[in-house]
Amino acid sequence: MDETFLEFDMATMGRPRTFDREKAVEDAMHIFWQQGYESTSLSLLKAGIGNGISAPSFYAAFGSKEALFQECVQRYLSTYAQVTEYLWDSNLAPRNAIETALRRSARMQCERGHPKGCMIGLGVMSAPSEEHAAVAVPLTRSRARTRAGFVACVQRGVDDGELRADIDVRVLSTVFDAFLLGLSTLARDGVPHSVMDAAITQVMSAWDASRTGQETQTK
Repeated sequence: MDETFLEFDMATMGRPRTFDREKAVEDAMHIFWQQGYESTSLSLLKAGIGNGISAPSFYAAFGSKEALFQECVQRYLSTYAQVTEYLWDSNLAPRNAIETALRRSARMQCERGHPKGCMIGLGVMSAPSEEHAAVAVPLTRSRARTRAGFVACVQRGVDDGELRADIDVRVLSTVFDAFLLGLSTLARDGVPHSVMDAAITQVMSAWDASRTGQETQTK
């Protein structure tokens, strides 16, 4: 539910101004997404959310930088990160689940209106120091869940007889997981979505090469 706060604004001769908490969390998520946790200072947050917010209002609304980051991560996981949930959709054939997750993620990471790349994947490169390691736990868990999703899809392929029984499930899963994590760097470097999408077609050949009896068959 949206929450609106009144903040005393000296710049406007004491008139109160409204503060939309929901929008502020969205703005903060974009800042953390772009900058990473440790590179995002309190001053940057206060200046960038809700058209600027005073320190007392910031602490009253969010408690701390760490608490706000955790809230932003949860918002990201419940929205943008849902593209990888296709890996757990048992109604999709396992190959389709992997391909759909990769294509949807690549598209999301290149969209306008938010920072490029994946906040979860980029969290690896901007991991907090040991002092703040706890804030990265939800990011680590999310990456582990996605990794497990790739494993589950490949294992389904083996169990269904689509993939050879002698393949190393974890190795093939890592091919897809590593590719997904690499998309964040490519997106940040400005690699076009069309190139990423074409590359996904190529990376899916790793699945096709592992098919039962027809290693070179494509779907």
